[in-house]
Amino acid sequence: MFTEVSPSVRLPFGLGAVGLLPFVIATAGVYIAPVLWQALAIKAFLFYSALCLTFLGGVHWGVAMSRDRESNPAFATRLWVSLMPGLVGWAALMIEYRLATLVLMIGFWLLRFYERTDASLVRLPGWYQGLRSLLSPVVVACHLAVVVRLSLLG
Repeated sequence: MFTEVSPSVRLPFGLGAVGLLPFVIATAGVYIAPVLWQALAIKAFLFYSALCLTFLGGVHWGVAMSRDRESNPAFATRLWVSLMPGLVGWAALMIEYRLATLVLMIGFWLLRFYERTDASLVRLPGWYQGLRSLLSPVVVACHLAVVVRLSLLG
């Protein structure tokens, strides 16, 4: 884990922290907002989650284009992996909210596991790995908190 962020990667870390705000704010809204606003917070949470998961998949499309040769099997694998988060996110928006939250959370974890494979460790910058290691637990915790709240609502 990083003890100090170098000046060259402060921007991605700062943007990553700002990117957590909608997760945290929507999660808080699911608990403390008036009932009608809670419903909006749940929808906002799910749409933002699907959007972020799709964005993270897109990172891998860029990695495939810039770091993999088309003749390498890793190229095709990474392109397929880059597509799946968007499809999962899109499908999650059409199912019951609690299940959708779980599906999105699992999507974040599966993508993170893929990023920790040997093929990804040599292609993704160290700062990106560090950033994802910091942000992913917060994102997953927010998903779990929303699942708990949705379970309490019945």
